[in-house]
Amino acid sequence: MRKIPMIIDTDPGIDDAMMLTLAFASEVSDVRLVTTCSGNISQDKTNYNARTFLSYIGADVEIARGLDQPIFRELEVAEDVHGESGFANVAFPEPTLPVSDRPAITAMLETILASEEKMTIVATGPLTNVAALLLAHPEVKPKIECISWMGGAAVGGNMSPNAEFNAYVDPHAAEIVLRSGVRIVMSGLDVTHKAYVTLEEAHLILDMGTDFSDKVYKMLTFYLHIAEQTPFYESHFAEVLRFHDLCAVMYVLKPELFIGEDYYVQVEMEGRLTAGATVVDYTRRSGQTPNVHVLYSVNREGFVSEFMNAVEFIGERIRVK
Repeated sequence: MRKIPMIIDTDPGIDDAMMLTLAFASEVSDVRLVTTCSGNISQDKTNYNARTFLSYIGADVEIARGLDQPIFRELEVAEDVHGESGFANVAFPEPTLPVSDRPAITAMLETILASEEKMTIVATGPLTNVAALLLAHPEVKPKIECISWMGGAAVGGNMSPNAEFNAYVDPHAAEIVLRSGVRIVMSGLDVTHKAYVTLEEAHLILDMGTDFSDKVYKMLTFYLHIAEQTPFYESHFAEVLRFHDLCAVMYVLKPELFIGEDYYVQVEMEGRLTAGATVVDYTRRSGQTPNVHVLYSVNREGFVSEFMNAVEFIGERIRVK
C-alpha cells in the first residue's frame, strides 16, 4: 500500500485535534513532521497542545515550533471558540514528546529535501510557516505534491463578513502561498460548513466507551456552549458540530469524498472592511490561470464514517497500551 508522505502544520485547537486523530489513524498517511503555527491560540500553547495530544494518542513524530507572529499583523487568537487552553475543558497528560531542536522552517526544509517522494503539506491554521518556507527556500517547490489548506471562503466569512479566520489572521502569508505556483487545495467554509456531525452522531462517539472517545465528545460539545453564549455562532453550532480542519487531511486521504473546481484566487491583504477575504474568480472574468482547487461539496456520510473509525481505532489503541 502506497503511503502519502506529509508534513502537518497546525494550531491545536479542537478541530485540529480531530484532524490529527485521522492523520495518525489512517493506514495510508505517513506523517514525517508536525509543525505548530500561531492561530487559534499562541505559539506556546499550540506547540504544547500538539505535543500533549500526540503523546497521548501514541504518535511518534517530530514536533517543531513555528513562528510566533503573522508576517505583518498582530496575532489575533480564538480562545473564545476553543477555550483558553485550546482544548476546551479537556486535559491531557503531560507530553512525553519533546520540542524539536530544529525550528519549524528548518525542519520543513530538511524533511522535504530528504524525501525521495514529493511531500504533501497539510496546513490547518494561518499560513505563516508555510509562506516563510516558500519565500526563504523556493527550491522546495518542485518537491511539494500539494498544499492542502483549511482556510478561506468563497462566500462569507466567520471572522468578518468576508474573511475566514485562518486567512484573516495572516492574509499576507495566504497570498504568498496561493501565488507560489505550488498546487493548492482550499478547504474553505464553503465545504467545511457541510462537514459536520449531528448531536446524535456525537453521542455514538461517547458510546464507544473509551477514555479517548469521552475526551473527543467533550471537546466537540464545547461548541454548544459557544452557541448558548454568543449569538454569532448560534447558526453554526446550535444543531451540528462542524469539523473545519479535518477536511484538509481528509481530502488528502480520501479525495473521492469531495467535489471542487479550479479557480483563480487572490487574498485581500489591506482592505479596511475586507482584509483576509479570499476572492474567488467564479465568473472567470480576471483572465488569470486558476491557481487553487476550491472544494465546495463533501459526501458527509462518508466523511463521518471515516472520522468515527479513526476515533474508535485511536481509542482502542490507547486502551490496550
